[in-house]
Amino acid sequence: MDRRTKFSFEEKLVVVRRVLKGMESAKAAAQRIGGSKATVQSWVDYYRKAGRKGLTLRHGTYEGSFKIGVIKHMLKNHLSLRQAAILFGIPKSGTIGRWLKKYEQYGPTGLLEETRGRKKRIMASKPPKYTKKTPETAEEKLAALQSELEYLRAENAYLKKLRALNSGRKCPKEKQQQRVKAIRELRREYALELLLKIAGMARSTYYYGLRQLDQPDKYATVKSQVRSIYHTHKGRYGYRRIMLSLRQSGYSINHKTVWRIMKECGLKSMVKVKKYRSYRGQQGKIAPNLLERDFTAEVPCQKWVTDVTEFNVRGKKLFLSPILDLYNGEIVSYKLSEQATLPMVMKMLYKAVVKMSPLKGLIIHSDQGWQYQTKTWQQALKDNKISQSMSRKGNCLDNAVMENFFSILKSELFYLQQFTSIKELKNAIDKYIRYYNNDRIKLKLKGLSPVQYRTQAA
Repeated sequence: MDRRTKFSFEEKLVVVRRVLKGMESAKAAAQRIGGSKATVQSWVDYYRKAGRKGLTLRHGTYEGSFKIGVIKHMLKNHLSLRQAAILFGIPKSGTIGRWLKKYEQYGPTGLLEETRGRKKRIMASKPPKYTKKTPETAEEKLAALQSELEYLRAENAYLKKLRALNSGRKCPKEKQQQRVKAIRELRREYALELLLKIAGMARSTYYYGLRQLDQPDKYATVKSQVRSIYHTHKGRYGYRRIMLSLRQSGYSINHKTVWRIMKECGLKSMVKVKKYRSYRGQQGKIAPNLLERDFTAEVPCQKWVTDVTEFNVRGKKLFLSPILDLYNGEIVSYKLSEQATLPMVMKMLYKAVVKMSPLKGLIIHSDQGWQYQTKTWQQALKDNKISQSMSRKGNCLDNAVMENFFSILKSELFYLQQFTSIKELKNAIDKYIRYYNNDRIKLKLKGLSPVQYRTQAA
């Protein structure tokens, strides 16, 4: 669909008034009249600047001194082409863009006019045109060498300036600002076109960056807090948990903004979820599945789940047996051992019973592991009036919450570090479980840690 390019004064005036009164947006108005959004927005800007006269601007000829004044004012105040056009009442910003190109290539003389009408530029300092032919004369070879030398000098100065401005790890946006600063500081010594070519930056990007340098970053404090939270939790938090942590600190911010800030700062959750699956078969008496995948609990010590997982460090194994409360996901008790023995799970159970007693109507769920099929385990449950529940044969989803905890533990701890000994791993797991219970927030717990959630409910 072709867009209209010519509009009457009355049409422009109606559109501008509707936009200023909030009756429609610039985009909607442009679609209605068959024009572009940029055109409608320029009418609005000109009307705000000069009233009705701003809608009757006509193309004309301009003196060289006027053009030079416009360009110098625009560069000094870091204005865009559109802002300069509105300020000086020039109908199209592209006109100033052509002046700027001449000014950068040939200097002020490129904007001076010899005659009116068909303009002839004074190109006293016009550089020789580029040719693909190999230089033949001594003068041509010398000019080529001088041009190459100038490029190398500018490139060396640009790289030195970047190193001087660099101060540690920066986000992509901050790196872009450093490049803009380097070009700005070197413009007095080298041509802008040469510096932009070395930096691989468009002219519009450079001028946009200049305007951004003069504006304070409204998210500077938030970015500092995001980095602090991210490194405090050793890269385990994604943007959702960081958002909740910020809200607990008094920041009113949504998840999309946190996601964008993390992307700008090059921060990404290091967690790679890996599922743990195990099945040992039936070796004793099997209990019915009382839980039936209902992983919700209304009060603490109503439903517990347990299982055993293993770690391998340089050929040596370490086994972890925890009990998790489905009310808040808290690890009630756990036991670490270098052998998967019955005493390991029994000590874990006794520790939980002593810590959380008295227990009434408690269900403890596990898989069909051999430890949970023994008479010793089952008798201990009866003595403490605990009902036993087991997953179905070979179905790990019946104990999904416990499997999920193992996955989180390994993803956030075991897979992110290199452990040299079992002792080192034991200490790390002890610290992590304390962190998991007391500091690590959960989305389904309204941004609280398991212990905070249990304490708040109490």
